[in-house]
Amino acid sequence: MAETTKARVFIVEDETFLRELYEELLADEGYQVESAEDGAKALDRAMSEKFDLTLLDIMLPEMDGFGVMEELKNAGKLENLGKVVMLTNLGQDALVKRGFELGAVGYLIKSAYTPDQILSEVAKFLEG
Repeated sequence: MAETTKARVFIVEDETFLRELYEELLADEGYQVESAEDGAKALDRAMSEKFDLTLLDIMLPEMDGFGVMEELKNAGKLENLGKVVMLTNLGQDALVKRGFELGAVGYLIKSAYTPDQILSEVAKFLEG
């Protein structure tokens, strides 16, 4: 079994269908998958748990993805998210720039990728 398949991936996505789809796809690839459906739950989990990679939506109930990153950064716990990949349908340059300024390593537009392409991107981010 490849080393990367043991990676812990955290999915923060409020759309139930997408969250469950990504969870299933990643688990089938051997990843340990955890998820949260809103920013507040994501923040709670990331304060006490460590992940190798986080797929973080921006538009979330309770607290947006940027807020989650800012709170963790202020608490000195941003590294708990591992590599952060913003996964959103918002592609405005200012938002992309803000994500990278907060520490994201990647930015994927949900509507531009098939689930299989998302899997492939996750593998690339974990290897790189």
